[in-house]
Amino acid sequence: MSKETSSGPSRVATRAYVLVPWLKSAEHDARKSGRVIRSQEARLEEAVGLAAAIHLDIVGTSVVQLVEVKPATLIGEGKVEELKGLLEELEVELVIVDGHLSPVQQRNLEKAWSLKILDRTGLILEIFGERANTKEGALQVELAHLNYQKSRLVRSWTHLERQRGGFGFLGGPGETQIEADRRVIQERITKIEKQLDSVKRTRELHRKTRREVPYPIVALVGYTNAGKSTLFNRLTQSDVFAENLLFATLDPTMRAVKLPSGRKIILSDTVGFISDLPTHLVAAFRATLEEVLEAEIVLHVRDAAHEESDIQKTDVESVLTSLGLIGTKVQGTPRPLIEVLNKIDCLDPEQHDAIVNSASREAQKVAISALTGEGIDNLLALIDTYVIDEGTPLTFNLLPSEGEALAWLYENGQVRQRETTDDGMVTLEVVLPDAEIGRLEKRFPEIAARHTLPERVVD
Repeated sequence: MSKETSSGPSRVATRAYVLVPWLKSAEHDARKSGRVIRSQEARLEEAVGLAAAIHLDIVGTSVVQLVEVKPATLIGEGKVEELKGLLEELEVELVIVDGHLSPVQQRNLEKAWSLKILDRTGLILEIFGERANTKEGALQVELAHLNYQKSRLVRSWTHLERQRGGFGFLGGPGETQIEADRRVIQERITKIEKQLDSVKRTRELHRKTRREVPYPIVALVGYTNAGKSTLFNRLTQSDVFAENLLFATLDPTMRAVKLPSGRKIILSDTVGFISDLPTHLVAAFRATLEEVLEAEIVLHVRDAAHEESDIQKTDVESVLTSLGLIGTKVQGTPRPLIEVLNKIDCLDPEQHDAIVNSASREAQKVAISALTGEGIDNLLALIDTYVIDEGTPLTFNLLPSEGEALAWLYENGQVRQRETTDDGMVTLEVVLPDAEIGRLEKRFPEIAARHTLPERVVD
């Protein structure tokens, strides 16, 4: 049942088995308290999706009902023996346990089954390791992995190296690997934290540069696989990696987008959120989310077709609240959080119409399909209403020969109104950021001389 991976025809996918432990008491407690938890089926589907994100060959799955958690092996001895025979029969190489395993539980299960075990944290780290393309992303992956391994005192697992050309967390054979020593790991953690501080300072310089041309940042956030990158590509006409995979995007990507009014925004695509993300992973990847902290508007992209869309919404809002993105203010006003109900193309006609009609009645909600483009115009118009003008309103009278200046004003300002006379004269009302007024004076001095410009921005 093995198959080729996307890494190349010569590499064979690892045969994996996905195991979801289901604690009956947790389900009972949730029902008593009125809390909503994910169903067994949804948990299993998401775990399989996570495994698929690194192109494992899933040869079997199961949900194991637990009356209590066994400190030594998580699941009971009888179930361990039962699964041992099944795993041998399926020729499994790797077992994914969708939950947290203590170092003792992981070692005992590996010994009992003579297989490599990855728990949910380890699997997410593998995905992050494959998705990180920038220096910062790679450093964050390594830092999170070191913190994960610190309590386990084991070498980094390189079982998946053949799928990634030997990337691994700290490199493949012949490259530096984690030594089974807490002191060595801590030294490496300290070094990476210093490197990340340097990267953060560089990013702050980039943000400072953007502030000089004050286009507001609009951040895309949402549960992983909600369609953020597809929407980003639709709005920016770019080709950011977007597949039907969990965690398709790790490193933040930013592009300029022009709104219907002519105003510009900077759109930021970010890593997707997921339930039960370990605390140290959130901390390690906080720098990736710093662009969201800078955002004046947040777009919460939701998979409207997913059966647990409401639960995913709760998970995302919980992270946003912890980051200080909900309930905080930007320039004295509450930061707008626009709910973007995506994937309406996947709904049946009745559900589609119901969601579109419901969204149309709410001020900060819009229904779209990033894939087909339905509702995109409504989304852009809604963003437009929340963008705060920064700059000086000016009126320019341009000659027919001053087409270059006209194009420049459209490119760098926010055009509010345009009138063209029969002889080709153009009257343009435009909001121009203060930094751009100085650039206008340098590039088009003859136009600046004909108009009264604010003295405070003259260089």
